[in-house]
Amino acid sequence: MSRLLTDDEVTRQLADLPGWVREDDALVASIEAPDFPAAIRLVAAAADEAEQMNHHPDIDIRWRTTRWLLTTHDAGGLTQLDIELAHRISTAARAEGATFRD
Repeated sequence: MSRLLTDDEVTRQLADLPGWVREDDALVASIEAPDFPAAIRLVAAAADEAEQMNHHPDIDIRWRTTRWLLTTHDAGGLTQLDIELAHRISTAARAEGATFRD
């Protein structure tokens, strides 16, 4: 099982993840793709990364906007797995020309 991150560790690492925010024990982001097919490609790319990591996000898709929630359920909060998956999702979003929403 992954170790829970301290509040300071989460805050420090969020500085390298523009568009991601902490909500309680989760990292959350809303990402807007240029169109619906790009949003689906983003989800598919993130799904491949998540499967490789055996760490699966909660995803909501509304037309071209995707909302992501990352937490390590079996650890009861945020771990390095969540930070790493957020980075991978951000990279996939950039590849699709998607932007983070406030």
